[in-house]
Amino acid sequence: MQQINIVISGFDPYEGVDVNPAMLVPQALAERWRDPSADEAGCDDLLQDVDVAISTVVLPVSFANAWPALLDTIEKAQPDIIIATGLKRSSRGILLERCATNLMDAAKPDADNVIPSRRPINSEGPAAYWTRLPLRSILKDFAKHEIPATLSSDAGTFVCNSLFYHLLDWSARQDRRILSGFVSLPIVNEQPHPQHGLSLAQQIAAGRDVIRETVRYHLQPSSGDILLG
Repeated sequence: MQQINIVISGFDPYEGVDVNPAMLVPQALAERWRDPSADEAGCDDLLQDVDVAISTVVLPVSFANAWPALLDTIEKAQPDIIIATGLKRSSRGILLERCATNLMDAAKPDADNVIPSRRPINSEGPAAYWTRLPLRSILKDFAKHEIPATLSSDAGTFVCNSLFYHLLDWSARQDRRILSGFVSLPIVNEQPHPQHGLSLAQQIAAGRDVIRETVRYHLQPSSGDILLG
């Protein structure tokens, strides 16, 4: 049986957000995938002979400390797939982030009460990196399961984007193929048919789709799974 190691990251509580999906969704995904009675185990013939191990980490909303904390988990888990998650308060549904830009530009302080000046994340790095997740196949799964979602051009210029850029910069320099990307989650809204946000169950289901399609792409890469533009 083939072993696939996955790291899923989230963030510490955000100010003014009572229910933080970027903390709850990664934890729920790890717990459900460990449960042999969960539907993930037998839902896809391609994945029946794959042992998926998920590690999670909760990161500080900090320019200086988020990436080192994620990197420490990566070095311990030696993952094949890394999925970072964060919160996008204004989003209607799931945002699949296409691009990490080489820019930090904050209008508010991070958890360390730091507001960095507008500058590149890496002065010697490229202007941007594209995600390594199979966005087209993920979106198809979302549509099949009626999960509101869209592509996002970038993850802004706050800590989420900084983490995303560091992650893709690191991934690009590895000798082995590692699939990595960033998914922005909306607020948790348990009202039926909400105009803003999604239920926690829908967000967990979206996370399962992201994992399933990324594992499939890791096993059988196809250019048809990619959608960046």
